[in-house]
Amino acid sequence: MATSSSQIQLRRISLSLHSHPLCDSARSKMEEPAGATAATSRFVVWLHGLGDNGRANEPVAGYAFAGARWAFPTAPTAPVTCNRGARMPSWFDIHDTPITSKSVKGEEDVLRAVQSVHAMIDREIAAGTSPEDVFVFGLSQGGALSIASVLLYPKTLGGCAVFSGFLPFGPSFASRVTAEAKKTPVLWVHGRADYLVPIEAGQDGTKFLKGIGMSCEFKVYHELGHGLEPYELEYCERWAGKRSSEPAGTKSVGIGVPGRKSSCCGFSFSNS
Repeated sequence: MATSSSQIQLRRISLSLHSHPLCDSARSKMEEPAGATAATSRFVVWLHGLGDNGRANEPVAGYAFAGARWAFPTAPTAPVTCNRGARMPSWFDIHDTPITSKSVKGEEDVLRAVQSVHAMIDREIAAGTSPEDVFVFGLSQGGALSIASVLLYPKTLGGCAVFSGFLPFGPSFASRVTAEAKKTPVLWVHGRADYLVPIEAGQDGTKFLKGIGMSCEFKVYHELGHGLEPYELEYCERWAGKRSSEPAGTKSVGIGVPGRKSSCCGFSFSNS
């Protein structure tokens, strides 16, 4: 789908959690955590959106999963087609907006990013963390990478949460999903007011997961745009606590936004 120049400029802002002075070439390489320690059991990988960086997303850890160890890697810097070839932190190329699975034209970029995420998980497990204590979460483009990484991982993980994300692949990808990966529970959170990654992208994603027999909850906030709110993370923590009792299949839950309105440009809550 073609986009106008004004739309492309808007997407540069909207795809990012928020702007941050550390988003430059010095932080363009994939940043990874040190080896695991036995002090805490849960390990969470958080994958940021297009044009953002891991350091700027660290406040996420203050809203859920107290005591867990979090990793906030930063995507490599690369040209992005939907932003006129501008270079920015990006897990893989996106060709157009509004964003759907069809906005990703090739699998090579996605698979390279998946391999990087798998390497982080492998090191964590090798250091003593149980796979069932490993969670992979992501926002927008990072949400797309989180589901791709979990589906291709050879072990069952603790869970995957996709916030305002999309599938970065087509239906033929189903044959690559490992049997153990299908046992990993998924929470997919989307806003009905999201016009950058429309809710149909989330519906398509959960339909795909249901079709391959995975356990997935589809959580819809009617007033939420393309952003992240504290209550989404708090709900994610409650979901993770009850995930083992959920049957396979897709559960759809719709709810209005409690208490406050979301920012359409991303990370709308502060440390204050």
